[in-house]
Amino acid sequence: MSEAVRLEGVHCVFGSGPRAVRAVDGVDLAIAPGEFFTLLGPSGSGKTTVLRMIGGFTLPTAGRILIGGAEVTLQPPYARPVNTVFQDYALFPHMSIADNVAYGLMVRGIGKTERRKQANEMLALVQLDGVGERRPAQLSGGQRQRVALARALINRPQLLLLDEPLGALDLKLREQMQTELKALQRRLGITFVFVTHDQHEALSMSDRIGVFHRGRLEQVGTPQVIYDRPATPFVARFVGAANVLDGDAARRLTGCASAMLRPERIRTGASAGARAGGPVIEVQYFGAFTRVKVDTGIAVLQADLPPGTPVPEAGTLVHLHWDAAAVHALGDEPPAVSSAAQGAPAPLGAAA
Repeated sequence: MSEAVRLEGVHCVFGSGPRAVRAVDGVDLAIAPGEFFTLLGPSGSGKTTVLRMIGGFTLPTAGRILIGGAEVTLQPPYARPVNTVFQDYALFPHMSIADNVAYGLMVRGIGKTERRKQANEMLALVQLDGVGERRPAQLSGGQRQRVALARALINRPQLLLLDEPLGALDLKLREQMQTELKALQRRLGITFVFVTHDQHEALSMSDRIGVFHRGRLEQVGTPQVIYDRPATPFVARFVGAANVLDGDAARRLTGCASAMLRPERIRTGASAGARAGGPVIEVQYFGAFTRVKVDTGIAVLQADLPPGTPVPEAGTLVHLHWDAAAVHALGDEPPAVSSAAQGAPAPLGAAA
C-alpha cells in the first residue's frame, strides 16, 4: 500500500537574495495510512509550512509531495483529497451549525435532504447531537472545535491536516479534546497530520512524531523513542525536561562526550554509591512531583522527586544516584531523516 503522504527533498524558501528565509530545508518524510502523525517544534521551525505544503496552501521551492502515491506538488488545495482544521475554526458565523458542517457537500452539489442527513450523522459522531440549528457564537470553544472537525470530515478525506487545533482552548478542555480527537481518529481510520508546539500533546496523542528545528527534521520516531532516545541535544531539551551534558561535565558524570539524563531517573539518598552531590539551589513543586536543582560543582542537575519522598530545603546538601541505563548518549548532528541539499535547491521543474 502506498504511503498516505510522502515528501521527497522538499524545500521552501520565502523571499530572495540576502533576505531569503529558508523555512523548510530538505525534508524527506513518509506517513503511513491511518497514522496519527505529529509535526512538533517551536515557532519558526518549519512544521506549519510543511503542513501548508501538504495541503496545497504553500508551494515548495523544490522537491515532490505525494498523497496516496499520486504526486500533488503543484495541485491547488481543492484538487487534493485533503481537508484542514485551523486553530481559529474558520466557521461561517451567519450559518447554522448544520449548514457549516454540510458546506462541503453543498459545494459538491449534494441535495439539501442528504446534506442535512449527513451533517446530523457527523454531528452525532463528534458528540454534538441537537445543536444543528444554533449559530457558532452560541457554542463554547470546545463545541466550535468539534464543529470544525465535523465539517472537515464530512467529505471523507484521505488525509486530515490539523494546524494547532487545540491551541485556543483552556487546559482542562484541551486535555479532554486530546482524548476525543485520538478516539475519533482511531474510529475513522483516517490519516491525521497534526501540528503542535506542545510536547505533552504530541507525546500523548501520536503514533509517531517528527521533531522540527530550523527547517529540518531532527528526528522521527514513536513518542517513547523520541522521549527516551532523543537523537540530538535539541530534541532532548525540547521534548520533556532533561539534564543535557557535554564536554568535561558529560565525561565526568556519565563517561560520554554528550549525554542526556532525565530528572525522573535521578534519586536522592545516602552518600554510599552516590554519583554526584551538592547543595540544593532551587525547589519547585509541580503537584505530581517536586523538582530540585542541585549544584554538583560539575554541573547543575535537576532531579524529580515523587510524592512521599522527603523534599530537601534550599541549601541542603544532597547525594544523587542514577543507574547507568538512565544515561543516553547524544549525537551532535541530526540523523539522516532529512536530505538537505548543499547550496540552493533546484527550482521546481528543473531537471534532476
